[in-house]
Order: sequence, then C-alpha cells, then structure tokens
Amino acid sequence: MIQLSKSAANEIRRLKSKQQPNVLFRLAVKPGGCSGWYYEMSFDEAVQVDDSVFDCYGTQIVIDAESLKYINELTLDYSEDLMGGGFRFYNPQADATCGCGNSFSTTNDLTNAQKV
Repeated sequence: MIQLSKSAANEIRRLKSKQQPNVLFRLAVKPGGCSGWYYEMSFDEAVQVDDSVFDCYGTQIVIDAESLKYINELTLDYSEDLMGGGFRFYNPQADATCGCGNSFSTTNDLTNAQKV
C-alpha cells in the first residue's frame, strides 16, 4: 500500500489539471541516482497488466509490480519551504538515502543482485 499526504494529493491534482483529461499519476523506481535507485514520477494514459492502482484522497497512483517491491508502504508528502516546493519520500524499506532525498538503497538490492 502507498500513502499520500493531503498536500501531496492536492499537488498531484494540480499538476494533473495541466495534462490531458483522465491522465494517470505513475510512481516508479529506476536504477541510478547516488544511492542505487531513484524515484520517478510521471503521467501515463494506461494501466498495464502488472500495475497496482492505489487511491488516496481521490487521487489514483499507478505503480508497476517491480517498483512496488521497493516502495511498498511508502508515504509521499509535498511541502513548501524557502527553497520552493517539492515532494518528500518516506520509504520504510530504504536503508540509505541521498542528501537530495530522491535516491535510495535497500536490502532488497542485495537479494535481487544474488538472483541475477
């Protein structure tokens, strides 16, 4: 399960309003970044077969099965400060994060590496 704060849901809705109608908010993780994985947020027009869809405060979040392994139980927040606004990721599976907060590593990295 993925959680959104009310402020994150509001910001996603605001961003979606500038997109095509009925666009979906997609959250994924990709290899890279300072710590091994980084969060990727985008808009998509379709739900794929292996996707999970979560509803938080009336906002749907689409996540592919592979990404969900790394971000299950994640809470996504949005806040504004003197430097501007930004999303904040609170991932209980992250063992280490980069200073920017958008890159992380997990013990799953070792488990998945051993399978290769």
